[in-house]
Amino acid sequence: MEKLLLWTTWLFMLTPLNGQPEGVLNCCEGDVLFLLDSSGSVSSYEHSRMLDFLSQLVLPFSLGEDQVRIGLLQVGTQPRLEFGFDAHSTQGGLQGALSGVKPLRGDTNTVEALRIAKDRVLRQGPGGGARPGLPRVLVWLTDGVKPGNVIGPMAELRQEGVAVLVVSTGHGNYQVLREVVSPPAEDHLYFVDIEDMSIILEDLRDVIVEIIRAERIQVRDVSSNAATLQWRPVLSGLPGHYEIRFGPRPTGGTGGAGGGPGTSPSTGGGRYQRLVQSADSDTVRLTDLKPDTTYTATLTPESNRQSFDTLSVTFTTHAGQLLHSFRLNDYLPLPTTFGLPPEVQSPAVVSVSEPGPTSVRVSWGPLQPDVVTSYSVEYSALPAGKLQAVTVDKRQNSTLLKNLQPDSTYLVTVGARLSSGQERAMSVKVCTKEATPALSDLQLTAADGGAVRVDWRGGADGLKGYWLTWEGQQAGAARRSSAYLPPSSLSTQLDDLPPSARVCVSPVYGRARGEGLCCTAPFASEGRAYGSRS
Repeated sequence: MEKLLLWTTWLFMLTPLNGQPEGVLNCCEGDVLFLLDSSGSVSSYEHSRMLDFLSQLVLPFSLGEDQVRIGLLQVGTQPRLEFGFDAHSTQGGLQGALSGVKPLRGDTNTVEALRIAKDRVLRQGPGGGARPGLPRVLVWLTDGVKPGNVIGPMAELRQEGVAVLVVSTGHGNYQVLREVVSPPAEDHLYFVDIEDMSIILEDLRDVIVEIIRAERIQVRDVSSNAATLQWRPVLSGLPGHYEIRFGPRPTGGTGGAGGGPGTSPSTGGGRYQRLVQSADSDTVRLTDLKPDTTYTATLTPESNRQSFDTLSVTFTTHAGQLLHSFRLNDYLPLPTTFGLPPEVQSPAVVSVSEPGPTSVRVSWGPLQPDVVTSYSVEYSALPAGKLQAVTVDKRQNSTLLKNLQPDSTYLVTVGARLSSGQERAMSVKVCTKEATPALSDLQLTAADGGAVRVDWRGGADGLKGYWLTWEGQQAGAARRSSAYLPPSSLSTQLDDLPPSARVCVSPVYGRARGEGLCCTAPFASEGRAYGSRS
């Protein structure tokens, strides 16, 4: 949930600080169907809030036949497919369609809506709406009122490989909703008040991304001495570069041409050649390969804005006449810094790690003590903060900046003084984390009717709400639930709490949660249904 925002510029050329552009998540490939409750139990205001939430949730995704496709199915007396997966390939079209959706009213006929989803929308292959071989996700937005007999239809969807997520704006029917989501329920079931849906926006989007992420690398056009690597351009629109390493597998190998997708990063500990490609590239040609030899190639997307996994693929070149004699020196050892070509002068890459409310670590590379006499790091809060500077030894490639302002944007410039008398510099913008004060007190007391009253102390500046969870054992089965509560709430009441349940409350801020407190209830409530009341 915690995001570090960075904008990288080369030689002082800075990009304006803007909001997140649409279509920046060029990371995924899959079909996502939203099942939206618009029956009579959902007011017009609640329906519009749900649609606003959906609009923000899907805005960053890149849409298209080889990327993410979105569908919307509404629940009412007669469920209606507002648009299928092939309807919108641009964010403009999708956002316009969402803004024009009207509620259906009537009964909550979720069972019929799930039949439509299973038989028409999420069905793969001929006559179906989903693409074969790609992830499918069903996100059900409901008020939790009279969901119907949905356990069986949801189980059929999960058995067919559909990932089921649920967002409920009410606190009823907990056991039903917990049973229908894909495990683990604590990651795929959200209880949140209609006014506070934005709190779960990033969490839910991250879960969807993990399900439909498509970081793939493939090999094509293999010959006796060359091959082409192709990958999904996950860095499109981001600062950074791709680092490619390739070399023969230590155990060798023979065979005909081969190649295919791979995701297991493995270099085998051998010596590899190294290439660097720009962030907007998606292919590279590997040359001067040995005939009839098995190679391993790895691709590492490097960016200051987002972390990516290293991908790996193995392929075998064609048998043929040996055209080039290789020596040991033809292979470079694995890099110890940032994997940039030796002719690139430092600083060529600046990264930020260990972010906190008042500190952040700045690193740069490559480290070149033979040509650099010292480094300087200048930083100031934007738009007009006091300029501060530190000098760093030429043998160091990082420093920790302290005493920063929480939740602020800083301009950080790393400069290298070269032995030639020249200077080279690179700047980044970084946002420190907001301050997230911890909860100061938590108490559990018995209430009337066997319920449990939960009281806490909070109310710090910037508070967006509270995240309450409880878990325990009942009849040999584990039970767990969670709910968001508004910032004005300093107490709630829980019914149907299992014996010795553990209750935790954490403060929620704009982009992170503060440290919470937990208590174990030495008693059991005997309410008729699960719920929480403020």
